[in-house]
Amino acid sequence: MQTKSVLIQSLCVPCCNKCRYCLLSWSGRTLGADWERSVKTAERIINELRETRPQLDSAFSFGYSMEHRNLREAIRTLRRLGSPTAEFMQCDGMKMRDDMQCGELMAILCDEGVKSLNFTLYGLRDYHDRFAGRKGDYDLLFRMMRAAREAEIPFTTAVPLISENIDEIDELAAVLKEAGSGKVFLFIPHGEGRGEALESIRLRRRDLERLSPDSVKLLNRELYKTEAEWLSEKPEEEKYRQILISLTKENIEDYEKRPAEEILRGIERLDDEYYTAFPDFGELGEEYGDKSGDKLYRRRDLYHRYRKLYSEEHKVKVCDVTDERYSGSRRY
Repeated sequence: MQTKSVLIQSLCVPCCNKCRYCLLSWSGRTLGADWERSVKTAERIINELRETRPQLDSAFSFGYSMEHRNLREAIRTLRRLGSPTAEFMQCDGMKMRDDMQCGELMAILCDEGVKSLNFTLYGLRDYHDRFAGRKGDYDLLFRMMRAAREAEIPFTTAVPLISENIDEIDELAAVLKEAGSGKVFLFIPHGEGRGEALESIRLRRRDLERLSPDSVKLLNRELYKTEAEWLSEKPEEEKYRQILISLTKENIEDYEKRPAEEILRGIERLDDEYYTAFPDFGELGEEYGDKSGDKLYRRRDLYHRYRKLYSEEHKVKVCDVTDERYSGSRRY
């Protein structure tokens, strides 16, 4: 397995939403280490890796949202440390702002060289606010979109598809286009973090018939297929991995002392141990798959589901490197 990149993160900034499918299972308490310590440690690790593994791409990011107390400083830090989010900003979970404050936010983003934005909508106003866990979030997103358009910052929008919101999608897509959105992406929610709770309302192939032909085209059917479709194909072998170094309150002191190469090798070992503990996708599919299953997944989400079933049955005791709150990996 070839390590291709390293992402260092600190989940030290709160999110103002509590979305039902949060990958990071936001609970109202930040897990990340102190900002200043995180930046210093990340920069040292990145500089060391440029010496020991110059072939790797490396970057720094923060979460749970982009609502940093000093956004200018944060964007400049991201740019210095090679993060693509210095130019492409995800605008979900931001604090409430009126029209003037949204304009002030966009002025900062323009000044700091942010080139594009993305917003996530879960449905029309009432459904979106319930799903995001905050009343008024839908209107906030559209205030930010108007401000972005006035500031001439292009933006795209992403909309998860589930059985609960499918009948709102055609109208929502039209509203987003009218608001000035560039590409509107439809996607199937992941099954990790709190996304596991959405399994009962996961979209089925027949649900797509409730969408207009134009809306159906917004879903990448090469990326999202039914379980039956995935099981009928020869699975592609995963050849690469991204290593995630998550700086937390618990590990920051240790990571401050350890050489970058030692940290990286330790997480690579955890990755190897995790995937060695499970059969491959094809074997798991034979044991746990439904060859007539019509629910839509990304392959990695279906693989994750099968591994969870196997782990429960066989009582697998291994560090879950797919939990993106903590240091781990992502194979592809």
